Amino acid sequence: MQKNTIDGWLAIDKPAGIGSTDVVTKLKHVLRPAKIGHAGTLDPLATGVLPIALGQATKLIPFVMDGAKEYAFEITWGRETTTDDLGGAVVQTSDKRPTPREIESALPAFTGTIAQVPPAYSAIKVDGRRAYDLARAGEAVVLNPRPVVVHELRLVSADRDAARFFIRCGKGTYVRAVAHDLGRALGCFGVVSSLRRTRCGPFREADTISLDFFEESGYNAGALRVLPLTTALDDILVLAVGEEQAKRLKQGQRIPLAELEHPPTQVENDAVLQAKCGMRLVALVKCKDGVVHPYRVVASDEKQ
Repeated sequence: MQKNTIDGWLAIDKPAGIGSTDVVTKLKHVLRPAKIGHAGTLDPLATGVLPIALGQATKLIPFVMDGAKEYAFEITWGRETTTDDLGGAVVQTSDKRPTPREIESALPAFTGTIAQVPPAYSAIKVDGRRAYDLARAGEAVVLNPRPVVVHELRLVSADRDAARFFIRCGKGTYVRAVAHDLGRALGCFGVVSSLRRTRCGPFREADTISLDFFEESGYNAGALRVLPLTTALDDILVLAVGEEQAKRLKQGQRIPLAELEHPPTQVENDAVLQAKCGMRLVALVKCKDGVVHPYRVVASDEKQ
């Protein structure tokens, strides 16, 4: 079956009940792209922004994965489960319920750079196997704490049995682990009862398309809202290159900064920049000791 040449991004509003790889499978069937992948796994319980990379955009997935994420989520108090959400078996219960003041007093300990133990039901690999596969098989899963960054954690509203929060966090942060640890800190236990990602790197809710769109319209190139490759690179500085320099970079050759018509006045060693010829993304490059090194070449010649 012939593949379609599509280079760019889709921001899918993932529905509850399916995993991120299920979304990729559905889109692969409908769009038939040459390459496809997702940036930032969402649990089946979760909904919201799931960036989908098509074609050359798959080379840029790490830059989205490294970006900040934002979530709106709810914690239900009084229980702890094997999965830290409503889908797991209950292992502990409590009659205690925290007040809004108690909750807000506990939040500062969960902001900044914190040590977090990922959930046993996570995609982290242990001796080459996914932790969730080991947990489902009944094997003991021991994961070490890892440093993660929580830029902001805010209580939005609360009632007796549940509270709703907003979090802005960095790569590798598990909201389910936040619920687990916060519930223990408050002495009442807690699980995630709803979770919606509202931002993933540069992608926001306003950018998203429902999966229903594809089920209704199939592959409609005219109606497909493909975001440009450079959407993933909003925070990365641009290095302007000429046509001849663009060809050399795409061939893997290095270029002295002094050859550029408008070289940057200051650039740190190993800083990643996006080399563009006019409006066209050529490659991601690194500058070291006055020389531009191609880091990740983008083959598309389409304007981005």
